[in-house]
Amino acid sequence: MAPPCHNRGVTRRVLEIETLADFDAHLARTDRLKGWFVQSVDLRERGDALGGVDPHGAVFLGCRFDPGVEDRLRDGGALLFPRLPAVPFDPYRPSLYTAAELYGPVGTTAAAGRRVTSGPAPYAESRDAAIYAWSRTGARPPGLNATLARTLHDHAVTDALDDATRDLDPTRVVGVMGGHALRRGDPAYRAAAELGRRLATSGRTVLTGGGPGAMEAANLGAYLSPWPDALDEALTLLAAAPGYAGTVDRWLAAGFGVRERWPVAEAGRNLSIPTWFYGHEPTNVFGTGIAKYFANALREDTLLHRCRGGIVYLPGEVGTEQEIFQAATENFYATDESQVAPMVLVGANYWTQTYPAWPLLERLGGRRAMGRAVHCVETVAEAAAVLDGTAGPLRP
Repeated sequence: MAPPCHNRGVTRRVLEIETLADFDAHLARTDRLKGWFVQSVDLRERGDALGGVDPHGAVFLGCRFDPGVEDRLRDGGALLFPRLPAVPFDPYRPSLYTAAELYGPVGTTAAAGRRVTSGPAPYAESRDAAIYAWSRTGARPPGLNATLARTLHDHAVTDALDDATRDLDPTRVVGVMGGHALRRGDPAYRAAAELGRRLATSGRTVLTGGGPGAMEAANLGAYLSPWPDALDEALTLLAAAPGYAGTVDRWLAAGFGVRERWPVAEAGRNLSIPTWFYGHEPTNVFGTGIAKYFANALREDTLLHRCRGGIVYLPGEVGTEQEIFQAATENFYATDESQVAPMVLVGANYWTQTYPAWPLLERLGGRRAMGRAVHCVETVAEAAAVLDGTAGPLRP
């Protein structure tokens, strides 16, 4: 949660510590903690070590200590943010979520590369369900503790997302948006999965809103990208539970069955950014990094801002329309053409007749730089060609 240090040629004045191993390694080289941000680390067996250093200027966020250590640190000039034990999540979490963590039983954790062999817990017993229930009832009315916990959590998730994407070229991150109601087994679901796979195999990082439907399909395709012949078998496994409504446990079990067949440790890297605001729509299990937020407005802004390589819009309703015009606003007011990200709408009849976003988007583009970056195509193959630069501007 610390601000990043960009001057890598000199000693860092800000140091983020997110594991006990990192804490021990850095402590062995210094007796001054100024500029340290220690995030959600269990330090209950490091009381003696902390007693021998100067803690002035250090920040400890949600850490655990032996009795008496907190007072010594405060007296020495450290700033301590307390743990908030009354909430079912870590407001200072140092990393993105994984599907195994969200859907495992409350009180358990799972490493990012853990192979899940027994499927998820019943959804009602999962960490995700506990957090969603808290957001709907336990955080009502929204007192200061609940508001603070949500805000700290979302800030920590943004920081974790920064860390997780630091090595990515932002112009190679492509968003895929679309409706949550699309069912497994639908030809459009396969098409979305093929799009995700094609984007991933071309060296792009797929990013979605993390929900079911078209979003799940795109994450699935990217997830399976290291296995060229896996998609047919995976779709057959998923077809046993085509939708989540009323059968979320079966829906999740089918997804984890695919993860068991093709383990996450070997999967294609891809990201999702879901929200508990729409917690009744379960987060899909194919994002290898999951940045899940409480605040949907922050989530939407984060989602669209990260897709500098362009966004593909598959058929969807009000949520997808919102994402179209939120991205269009950034492109419309861009002061430099390099700030304009491609927008590709898939399904000419859908976007000109069913939900006619395209005519307005085309009109807004006009003679602006945005006009050269918006496209409406018929197929996902054409959408990929636009992003590859192998197709000129396309119009319905």
